[in-house]
Amino acid sequence: MAIPLWTMHLMNKLSVAIAGLMLVLAACKTTGSAPPGDIPTAMDQAATTLLRSRLLHATSIAVVYRGEEFILHRGELETGKSNPPNDSTLYEIGSVSKTFAGLLLANTVLEGKATLDDPIQKYLPSAYPNLQSDGEPIRLRHLVTHTSGMPGMLPLQVNEVLKDFTAHATPAKLNAAYADYGQPRFWQDLHTVSIKGPLGKDYAYSSAGTELVAHTLEEIHGAPYESLLAEFLAREAGMQDVWLRLRAQDASRLAPGYHSDNPVGTTPMPLLPWGAAGALKTTMPEMVKYLRLQLSNHPAVTESHKPLVRFAEDFSIGYFWNIGQSSQLGTHYVHHGGVPRAQCYIYLVPKYQLGVFIITNQSGDATANAMEGALAPLFDRVESMEGR
Repeated sequence: MAIPLWTMHLMNKLSVAIAGLMLVLAACKTTGSAPPGDIPTAMDQAATTLLRSRLLHATSIAVVYRGEEFILHRGELETGKSNPPNDSTLYEIGSVSKTFAGLLLANTVLEGKATLDDPIQKYLPSAYPNLQSDGEPIRLRHLVTHTSGMPGMLPLQVNEVLKDFTAHATPAKLNAAYADYGQPRFWQDLHTVSIKGPLGKDYAYSSAGTELVAHTLEEIHGAPYESLLAEFLAREAGMQDVWLRLRAQDASRLAPGYHSDNPVGTTPMPLLPWGAAGALKTTMPEMVKYLRLQLSNHPAVTESHKPLVRFAEDFSIGYFWNIGQSSQLGTHYVHHGGVPRAQCYIYLVPKYQLGVFIITNQSGDATANAMEGALAPLFDRVESMEGR
């Protein structure tokens, strides 16, 4: 599940958010030979700063810096229960899931099985004459750059629910909307979509469009999106603990979470028809592997990082990646994730061979800003170390 409001916030403030991220929780450990002690110190400072924020009481941070790995956990997943997160904790990573779908599509393009200029109608189960503007069809490149004019969510009433995101009733309304919402209903609702052009120009964040990318991948490869993703991640990154649908034996590992200022925990998000838009659950060690993959020269990673549309001098978008430019970080790649019980950020900074993933099990209007502010000193520390 994505929260379009926060993603628009990210787009509008990207040059500021460049200096932010969040890295928190109680035990700091490294794998491999230890890099400069500045990194664990900066992570600890970030966690301390973040957990001073109102309503935030637990966080986890993963950092890959020039080949070295760090994971930090701090706080309590449930207040007063002395249950800090750990390496086995499964987190809902929200719209960071979109970058996984973008990576699979980039790999498919490199395999010659699709092009970004393919009309989406080529892969749909029936005719959708509404998915065009002024005779121009929606193409794959429009979906991955959020320039298709597609609505944020289907069913359409969910977009109204999200306008009042902080209301305590919002999670229950979302659960009700998606209780029996599978692919047949999605295809039915897709006929009601009205596209306003021009295509390929105006940014309009769309989780519904991401779901179409997942369907496209299924049509091309002849396998469920869930299987395609699991096989790719296992083969290319050694990732084995990433889930769209949790197995019964893993349910107890899922981090509890809190919505807005409600002190009572809320239920996990229901699964969207394909889940590519924001349904992935995984652990911090797995996100370290993902950071490593995203910092590598893997051909699909390189393809997915290509800027496809430029919205401002310092902001472009690739295969779902927000691409920023700053004097401190150079070209960097960012994505926010949010569900009504967790928020996270992922940052990739090739200039420093730095990757950061930060997550907290609370989701409200101020959560994203708190993470950005907490991470700023970490980026300052890395910049200082690189200048030695």
